[in-house]
Amino acid sequence: MAAPEQPPQPPEGSKPLSALLSGIAQATYYGNADITEELLRGQLYPEAASEEFRALRAKMGGLLQSIASADMDLNQLEAFLTAQTKKQGGITSDQAAVIAKFWKNHRIKIHESLINQSRWDNVLKNMNWRVDLKSQSRHIDQINTPVAIVEMELGKNGQTQPELHTSVTNKGNRSFSVWSLMRPR
Repeated sequence: MAAPEQPPQPPEGSKPLSALLSGIAQATYYGNADITEELLRGQLYPEAASEEFRALRAKMGGLLQSIASADMDLNQLEAFLTAQTKKQGGITSDQAAVIAKFWKNHRIKIHESLINQSRWDNVLKNMNWRVDLKSQSRHIDQINTPVAIVEMELGKNGQTQPELHTSVTNKGNRSFSVWSLMRPR
């Protein structure tokens, strides 16, 4: 009986590169300020010269940024990485394999992080509007004047904020807005 086949061992240097990509993602996309360039160099590439490590980190950070900003699927990623391996001063095929594996495992988390970073703090929770006609007024020319009333409820990260109300009165060619702030319900 033959011995079971061992899965191929990752190329030497793939673990530090994978950890470097994770560190770049932690610092760039997940907001972990504890991950510094010095920490990554000291833990992953202690024998590398400072300039050499800085160049590797910049190259991997740039590739990861390009991949993340395009939100590449696996086919796009394969084409991109193949082009990078053929480019002068590009990456090796082993590095491309590590990047592809990293992106396959982290794509969704990085994409969600980018969406959260680009989202505004305040969100529109609810909006109601109506148009009223004035039926009584001191001045006869103000009767049957349309008034638009808009109610917007703004929220912040699951909290309810006071509602913002406005009414717009159209008088001839001029519009008047009245804004008021009301307490949450």
